[in-house]
Amino acid sequence: MALDPSFIGRTYPPTEPYEVGREKIREFAIAIGDTNPAFTDPAVAKALGHPDVIAPTTFPFVITYRAAAQVVEDPELGLDYSRVVHGDQKFSYSRPVLAGDRLTVAVTIDNIKSLAGNDVLTVRGEVSDAIGEHVVTSVMTLVARAADETGK
Repeated sequence: MALDPSFIGRTYPPTEPYEVGREKIREFAIAIGDTNPAFTDPAVAKALGHPDVIAPTTFPFVITYRAAAQVVEDPELGLDYSRVVHGDQKFSYSRPVLAGDRLTVAVTIDNIKSLAGNDVLTVRGEVSDAIGEHVVTSVMTLVARAADETGK
């Protein structure tokens, strides 16, 4: 069953603050295989003009995906998560994510469309710091695969 396009524009409450820690940044950088010392060495980050280590550009996925759970779990939307695959991810930055940031995410459903029986859902996450300034916008595309003839 197709998702209701009247949900386009629905915004969910901001998440609780997520405190970005140096160790989380280091672990993420290791996990993605990025050895940039600005992710692990405060002196290198400071030499580049940052007050502390910075996070890899895909780090906000950690908190924006968690925030998107509000959409996925919205019983009114009726999305069958067992059929969902992550289709795409984009980030637009105002500034880098820094160790010590306390970030919140407000998610909005930007688009819902049906393609070949699949529902394609675009979810935007606006990430702000503790004083409410924009840090990064995440745009995530989720695809809810259509059931086959047997309903699976």
